[in-house]
Amino acid sequence: MCPGRPPHLRSGDAAETRAQNWLERQGLRLVTRNYRCKAGEIDLVMQDGESLVFVEVRYRSHGGFGSAVESVTPAKQQRLRRAAEHYLQRLRPIPPCRFDIVGIGADNRIDWIRNAF
Repeated sequence: MCPGRPPHLRSGDAAETRAQNWLERQGLRLVTRNYRCKAGEIDLVMQDGESLVFVEVRYRSHGGFGSAVESVTPAKQQRLRRAAEHYLQRLRPIPPCRFDIVGIGADNRIDWIRNAF
């Protein structure tokens, strides 16, 4: 984390680190973090057995606007799909893939939704 970053970005970085560590304890292995392209960004790309997993990490400091998981809108899902397509263009053969969401709420509870969309 960079101390010069705005607080909301620092909390997002911390949430991504927490999600990564938690997923690694569940047996996943980090491939890359914060993959960026014109289409969008993927917070974590992880390996789960033979599957490549594109993970969106969401943090909510309070539940006033719904849960962290609920904040992944159809528009965000579309950006994630496009970014994943870009990522996959360099792989041959293309492995089985899925999209997961890791939501971290104000109570610090982690919700992991496999095959979220």
